Amino acid sequence: MMIKESLQKIKNLLPKHVTLVAVSKTKPISDIQEAYDAGQRIFGENKIQEMASKFEALPKDIEWHMIGHLQRNKVKYMAHFVNLIHGVDSLKTLQEINKQAKKHHRIINCLLQIKIAKEDSKFGLSFDQAKEIIASEEFKSLQNIKITGLMGMATFTDNEQQLSEEFSSLHTFFLQERINKSELTTLSMGMSGDYELAIKNGSNMVRIGSSIFGHRNYIA
Repeated sequence: MMIKESLQKIKNLLPKHVTLVAVSKTKPISDIQEAYDAGQRIFGENKIQEMASKFEALPKDIEWHMIGHLQRNKVKYMAHFVNLIHGVDSLKTLQEINKQAKKHHRIINCLLQIKIAKEDSKFGLSFDQAKEIIASEEFKSLQNIKITGLMGMATFTDNEQQLSEEFSSLHTFFLQERINKSELTTLSMGMSGDYELAIKNGSNMVRIGSSIFGHRNYIA
């Protein structure tokens, strides 16, 4: 199936309130251009320098989302253009994003990554750690970032009950935090294999790659 057809098929399945991030990591510029020509404007990458080179080569109305685990020393390479950073899991990372955003006179939108999966390989904050960061004086002093929501990755499993419980736990926390912080509008949960379940459990942003672009060929 062509990228255009795959993209349209996904969009037809998504409720209107759900934002689609097309995960283009490892994919060539020609594939992203094809998706762009089919109307997609939001793309997600997991390596900063790869995303930066794609930013230079592709139309400037693309919204670039950084969805991978963040290395603080590389934030400077995307600070001038990144639209949303999904995986922020420490105050130090927020401070570095703020520092680099300030250099470019920008406010960078961020999502706090919450660890909802049972797997040790997944990154993220506990609910208590996230609340602690948001309530801290250090966080309040950061003028060039904006926390616009939360992100979570569920366990890699076929157990739908477990997935639902993990997604639901983050949705509940999101609603609780949003009571006092109206700027929390984005709940990013769900990928190609579990996005429908994530949406049922409150997600309003999904990150879909292989179902649009096909499987990736990873280089060792």
